[in-house]
Formats: sequence, C-alpha cells, structure tokens
Amino acid sequence: MSRPPLLTRKVFAWAFYDWANSAFATTVMVVFFPLFFKQHLTVGQDATTSTFWLGMVNGVSSFVLAVLSPWLGALADKGNAHLRMLGLFTAIGVLPTALLAFVGSADWVSAAILFAVASIGFWGGIIFYDSMLVHVAPRGRIDSVSGLGYALGYLGGALLLTVNVLMYANPQTFGLASPEDAIRASFVMVAVWWVVFSIPLFRSAPRLSERPSIGARRAMREGFAELIRTFNEIRKFRAALYFLFAYWMYIDGVNTIMKMSVDYGLALGFPADSLIAAILMIQFVGFPATLLFGWLGDRLSPLAGIFIAIGVYCAVTVYAMFMTSVTEFYAMAAAIGCVQGAVQALSRSYYGRLIPADRAGEFFGFYNMMGKFAAVLGPFLMGFTALLTGDSRTAIISLIVLFIGGAVLLLASARAAKGGYA
Repeated sequence: MSRPPLLTRKVFAWAFYDWANSAFATTVMVVFFPLFFKQHLTVGQDATTSTFWLGMVNGVSSFVLAVLSPWLGALADKGNAHLRMLGLFTAIGVLPTALLAFVGSADWVSAAILFAVASIGFWGGIIFYDSMLVHVAPRGRIDSVSGLGYALGYLGGALLLTVNVLMYANPQTFGLASPEDAIRASFVMVAVWWVVFSIPLFRSAPRLSERPSIGARRAMREGFAELIRTFNEIRKFRAALYFLFAYWMYIDGVNTIMKMSVDYGLALGFPADSLIAAILMIQFVGFPATLLFGWLGDRLSPLAGIFIAIGVYCAVTVYAMFMTSVTEFYAMAAAIGCVQGAVQALSRSYYGRLIPADRAGEFFGFYNMMGKFAAVLGPFLMGFTALLTGDSRTAIISLIVLFIGGAVLLLASARAAKGGYA
C-alpha cells in the first residue's frame, strides 16, 4: 500500500510556521537579547545583578507557561480554537519583539517585561502549533511531517541569524550606525519574519475538528473541567504517561547542553566568535539531519531515532569531558546538530501517536508543560557535581544520568504501548 504524499499544501503551511517563529528562538532568545540586555541596557550594573534579572525574566515566563499549558490546550480543544489561539499568541509574541527596538538605552525594566511577554507568546503558540500535527499529517507520515517542521525551523532560524550576525559585525555595511542599532534592527526583522511566514498557515485555515466552535466563556469553563478529568484519567494512558516522564528526563539533558555549551566553551577559554559559529553550524546541520530522522521514523520507528539520539548525546557528554580545542568543539557541535532536531521532532510525533486526536491540544499542553519544567535537573546536576569536584569537565558527565533514565522510561512506554511503535 503506497504512502500518501508528504508535501501537501496543508503540510507546508503548517511547517512554515516553524520557519517563522524559530527566528525569535535563535536571533532574540539565544543570541541578541542576552547581549543587548547585558552590554547595552545594564551598562555599569554589576554583572551578577544583570544575570540575576535576566534569569528571573526567563524563569517567570517559563513558569507561567508551564502552569497554564494544559489548560490552554484543553481550552483550544473545547472551542475548536487551535488556529485562533495560535494567532493570538503569535500577536503576543510579535508585538513586544518589535517594540524591543524602541526601548530607551538604559530602560532595562521595560526591555525585560517586553522580552518576558514575547517569550510567553512564543512558547504559548507552540502548544497549539504542536497539537495541530496529528490533524495535518497524512496517515503514516506523522514523523516526516514533524521532522519537516523542525528542519524548516532550523534552516529559517539559521538564515536570519546569519544576516543578523553580519549586521552586528559590520553595521556600517548595512547603513547602521553601531552594533546596538544592528541589534535593534534585528528585533524588527524577527517580528516581520514571524508575521510574513505565518501567513500561509492562517490562510490555509486547516479544519481540525468536525465539532462546532463554542463561545470563549463556555470553552474556558469546559476546558478547565476537561483538564481536571484528564488529571484523573491519566493513568489510563500508561504509554503516554511513561513517555512524558521519559521526555522530561532526556529533554532536560538536551536543553542543558543547549544552554550550557557556550558557557562551557567560554570556561575552556574558547573565543566567543567561534562559539557563535558553532551555534550556526548546529542550525545548518540540523536541517538535513532532522529531515533524515523524520524519514527514518516513518519507515522504521520514531523510537529507534530517539534511542539513537540519546546514544549520541551520551557520547557527546563523554567527548566534552576531554575536549581541549575549538576544532573539537566544532566536532561536538556537528554531532549535536545531527540529533538535536531529530530528538525533538520524533518525540513530538511519537507522543502524537499515543494520544487521542480529539484531545490533542490538551495532551500537548501536558507535553509542553513537561518541556518547560525540563530545565531543572540538568543544571542542578552540573552545578552540584562541579561544587563537589571543582571541575567543569567532570560536571558535564553527570548529564548521562538524565539520558539513561530517560531511555529506561522510554522503553517502559514502548512496552506499555504493546510494542506498537518499537
């Protein structure tokens, strides 16, 4: 029996939203807002103070989304409002991102608030975007569709980040007066990019449910009731429950490596420009690698791809312990690029196979909640190990505990699903 075509208009429209919003993740969240905040808005302020406030901003926005995620997903399911809610959170992300370009040169409070709101828009939108996967993917192609989204996200984010880095390094070439002006212009470019490449999805308006839409107030009320019911019933979905805890563990390790790799490289004395180049390498390598793993998931098993990725991450943590040169750092970045998008894409598609499609928003709310809380164990393990040993190299090896624990629980999920995806 032949597989249905992958590259349909509906699939492309959905996947291009990842291309659209990934510009915020790369240019704003990872690179330029921390730089803007520390080097331009809080000049003269103690470095530890600015770091504290930047951490607080990230922490508060993450906590808000973690708490609200399941209810937001349930609300969208009840009101058949996935696309409308995605549009709302896109606006919540886009507007403050553009406004960051116009904050005063020392107005770090306003910048922090705008960044926090934009982050809520970005992460909140992903709840509804992820939940649409099970509806837009053709039968038997959910892994490839999930991989296509992440792959386009890596490519789109990398392309705009490359332009923005060139603007920052050579502002006069782009008609800008200073690196600070280049950062401000980058915020506007991200907002425009996010809006323009979101248009195909909103124009296609894919129908996600045959249920009629209900009013917002009723959806809020029934969404909350549905959330309570799912909390009480979650034990019935044993495969999904085991997977959520597995995902929480291994994605914590993935996120810790993502967030700590640059800091680790700086601790080893590597130049900052080399580390930024490594970030771009991860993005560009991630594009074809994620497509390949999506294809593997469709034809073999998403679990096989996830286990391969976990194995690579275990090897990376050991390799990082003995790393001594920038060249070796690039090799590590290339390895991460091969599996970072894969483990994210296949986790999303495997989970999509385990849940009821008519409650996808609600269940993906739980999925995103676990993803937001997956930023605790890894940094704690690294920090505690570093404190005990006094060695950053020893600290990073502690992350293997998360990957092995995640693999064990992932195996339990496969067994609970009766080997259907093994």
